[in-house]
Amino acid sequence: MQSISSPYAIEDSIKKSRFIGMLIPCLTESDVAKNLRHCQVLHPSASHIAFAYRIKTSNGLISRFNDAGEPSGTAGKPIFQHLEGKELVNVLLAVIRYFGGTKLGAGGLTRAYGNTAKQVIEIAELHPFIRCVEQQLVLDYKQMQLFEHVLKKLGGEIIKQNFAEQVHLTVQLPKQNLTALTEAFTSLFLE
Repeated sequence: MQSISSPYAIEDSIKKSRFIGMLIPCLTESDVAKNLRHCQVLHPSASHIAFAYRIKTSNGLISRFNDAGEPSGTAGKPIFQHLEGKELVNVLLAVIRYFGGTKLGAGGLTRAYGNTAKQVIEIAELHPFIRCVEQQLVLDYKQMQLFEHVLKKLGGEIIKQNFAEQVHLTVQLPKQNLTALTEAFTSLFLE
């Protein structure tokens, strides 16, 4: 499996219709919904915003596609097939179409959406998918700076923090680094 760490976009023109492909990293279905709303804000006069996504969760793979009003199977499915073919996960691939006045037919639409999806994937910097886990921790304020340094070295990030008498954190990091974080946390802070 592969993924991306930053968004990518391309634009193509086919028989006067504009096709904009956007490949966006998403970790959850709510990320997908938020990014689709953003696409609609950026392209309010677009004729169609077809999309597909694949999200890897602890319960398995969630994948969906949508033709966005185009004839059934001509938009979302060709986009999805490129995601699936490259084994991309935790991504949304949206193809925005501005109708140019010339009908493309079912075959033409399938090729246009599929080629746009393919082009944006080709320019993306793909990297191997790394399964991440979340861990909850409680620290004293004086431990935060050192902990953040250790967490960064292990490829992790703080995804939630609550400052009370102590700092309550939820961190996310590659699964293979969880043991190292636990050992570092124990040796640094509990001696």
